[in-house]
Amino acid sequence: MLKNKFEQKSLLQRFLFLFGFCFFLLYVGLGITLIVWKDMPIALEYNNRMLFGILLIVYGVFRFIRLRQEN
Repeated sequence: MLKNKFEQKSLLQRFLFLFGFCFFLLYVGLGITLIVWKDMPIALEYNNRMLFGILLIVYGVFRFIRLRQEN
């Protein structure tokens, strides 16, 4: 059965979408922070920070794509 595209979502569905979107922003923001911040208090080499930052950004984009597919 096809759902109406403009059907009102339940409060739980809207909350979970917003929650997932906040985590998408968190992962992308943390990834960018790891890449850009020069004098980080955590002792990581620049290459490892860059790799981890890119990994977080890719994971955040992956989560956002899955979130959009569910809705």
